[in-house]
Amino acid sequence: MKQLLKNTDGRRIKFAHQFSQSLRYYFNKNDITNRNNGESKLNEAGKDEPLRQADNRVSNNYHQLLVDQEAGYVATVPPSIDVEDEALNDKVKDALGDNFNLRLNQMVVDASNAGVAWLHYWIDEDGQFRYGIVPPDQVVPIYSSDLDRKLLALRRSYKQLNPDTGKFFRVHEYWTDKDVTVFKSGTADYNDLSLYDDRFNIYDVTSGDETGTSAVLHHDLGRIPFIAFPKNKYRRPELLKYKGLIDVYDNVYNGFVNDVDDIQQVILVLTNYGGEDLASFMKALKEDHAIKMDNVGTGDKSGVDKLTIDIPVEARNSLLEMTKTDIFVHGQGVNPVDFKDIGNASGTAIKALYGHLELKAANTEAYFRDALTELIRAILTWLGVADADSRAITQTWTRTAIQNDLEQAQIVAQLAQYTSDEAIAKANPIVEDPQQELRDRQDNIVKHDGYDNQEALNQVGGDGDDDEE
Repeated sequence: MKQLLKNTDGRRIKFAHQFSQSLRYYFNKNDITNRNNGESKLNEAGKDEPLRQADNRVSNNYHQLLVDQEAGYVATVPPSIDVEDEALNDKVKDALGDNFNLRLNQMVVDASNAGVAWLHYWIDEDGQFRYGIVPPDQVVPIYSSDLDRKLLALRRSYKQLNPDTGKFFRVHEYWTDKDVTVFKSGTADYNDLSLYDDRFNIYDVTSGDETGTSAVLHHDLGRIPFIAFPKNKYRRPELLKYKGLIDVYDNVYNGFVNDVDDIQQVILVLTNYGGEDLASFMKALKEDHAIKMDNVGTGDKSGVDKLTIDIPVEARNSLLEMTKTDIFVHGQGVNPVDFKDIGNASGTAIKALYGHLELKAANTEAYFRDALTELIRAILTWLGVADADSRAITQTWTRTAIQNDLEQAQIVAQLAQYTSDEAIAKANPIVEDPQQELRDRQDNIVKHDGYDNQEALNQVGGDGDDDEE
């Protein structure tokens, strides 16, 4: 285990560095604020220069905007899961829980910042299926070297506080498809690595009494209970696509703010001043609004000049606007400014605004689909479904976007008689849960048919109790 930890440390440290950098930008602590320990600050007198005193450092939070934009677009409404059995659908939905959409949203955010999000599932002491999101920088997967890329084992490392000493130590879990073995260490070189013997309690299955502790737990899940939710093929953080552009924007923006502050600094250049000292000069300028100068005749250059800063406003505005546009293009997002004149635009025009975001979201969905299918199969296995590993699973993902509901409703109305009830329920702009809508509609039909039958009986004077009537 010591050798495995050393061999995987290089990959873990590089991954953790990229994730940490993404988190800094996600929390609006861009490189421009490094001098201020990640805090945006205005400092009008931060430099010891006569004309260039301002050193403002304000961070622009485009990274969080782009990440949260996709997370909200993809995961605000959780995907609908269909395992071709209505009763099983309800059980799967219960196992995923009411906050599944929040967890999916967090995994999109984690995957954007780290390149991959990780989910861990287990069976609790009450026999219930549980799952949680693991911070990506805690996990180091170990895959096979063939094209199948099977997950052979997994390392999870994290800090834990020792309540007796008040010091932190590191816990290292080594997972296989059969068990997990837990180690602990306090040094970076792992020379004090040892088994974490009191990590798990051991119980007698017959009496239920605790018989001791162990560093090994047999989970009997049949597979490693960790699921990767990759953001893209190479599991690269989104920030790497546009970090340079954000840094350019920060530099130009803050340079602009600095110049606005510095323009108030004016240096007067006196040539052949006729006074005694600068104090008398400032007094005469303030009280008399006049300055005494010595002039020696023709060609004399006596007088007062001033040094000021000229601000290339148009050039900087153009560069800021161009850089901001490139940030949204390379980040595949939607610039909120584009919606200010949207009015009653058609559905096609609105979709065009979401074009780049939809491409990114569709790619994220493609990789998340496989991971979510693996989670659903784990739930089906826990439920005791015989064909859990082969049963067809259908996922229906819903985008959260501005849309023309009237136009969408008109399309649904026109196609209603030619399209299945399920397709209509999914396309209906006022329906959030298509499966529940279908059940409600069926209940309404039954009630309506029963009412019509009773009305027909009343019209012929019968109550339906006598066969001859």
